[in-house]
Amino acid sequence: MKNTAFEHIAQQWFAAFNTHNLEELLALYDEQAIHFSPKLKVRKPETEGLIKGKSALREWWKDSFDRLPALRYQPTSFTANEQRVFMEYIRSVTGEPDMLIAEVLEISDGKINASRVYHG
Repeated sequence: MKNTAFEHIAQQWFAAFNTHNLEELLALYDEQAIHFSPKLKVRKPETEGLIKGKSALREWWKDSFDRLPALRYQPTSFTANEQRVFMEYIRSVTGEPDMLIAEVLEISDGKINASRVYHG
């Protein structure tokens, strides 16, 4: 895949996330994908911030969408190479200050196989 294809996956990711379309979001991921997030570490300490597989991703995002119906991400930049796309975005949710986020999506065979979130 070319870098622009990875950027397209990132754009699809934001579209699915911001409409809280769980099935479209999960369709972008490999069955055994891993996801690391500082929010996971806080909310579910037993995970140490790391979950694996689509069922764990489904549970995590469903909980987030249910708890935070106004949660939205505003992308500010994408940088892609042959293996990953680095995304920067602003996390907005009612009642909380906006947060600058960076996230790396590792992609192979057209699917996200790993994602790592970093908070600014």
